[in-house]
Amino acid sequence: MGGNGGTAFLKVVLQNFDILAGPVVSLVYPLYASIRAIETKSPIDDQQWLTYWVLYSLITLFELTFAKLIEWIPFWSYAKLIATCWLVIPYFSGAAYVYEHFVRPTFVSAQNQTVNVWYVPKKKVTFSEKEDIITAAEKYIQENGSGAFQEIINKAEHRGPKIRDNYGIFENEYQY
Repeated sequence: MGGNGGTAFLKVVLQNFDILAGPVVSLVYPLYASIRAIETKSPIDDQQWLTYWVLYSLITLFELTFAKLIEWIPFWSYAKLIATCWLVIPYFSGAAYVYEHFVRPTFVSAQNQTVNVWYVPKKKVTFSEKEDIITAAEKYIQENGSGAFQEIINKAEHRGPKIRDNYGIFENEYQY
């Protein structure tokens, strides 16, 4: 009886190898390697793992988008496992290859080397202390004159009441 149980267990493990190995290859090892990369001073391993996570995100988005189509491809999980191994194992530098030849040309402009994504960061609070505002006002007056500064004050007074919170100044109509 012991032999049949062990054989059945081994058969189940082999039949579900992609399901068992997938998370280890695509998540556990890259997570461990990313933590180690953060702790080293070398930018090379940081780039390897940042690149991997970008590609992993793109693969995940692809899978989520085409889930109904992918479920009809019987070898998808094995192909994904092999591709992930190629991306993860530093010996192959698969993540760097895919990023340099496919992802980077898509998102980086050849003329000015700027990233072309549709992300606009939230505006940071420019002045956090009263002295910062006074210093900025004095600098503005020196550069543009007191008349220009008085015009800004007049415009601010004509706009109506503002609500002040930790994120800056917002008009009433933008409150949720």
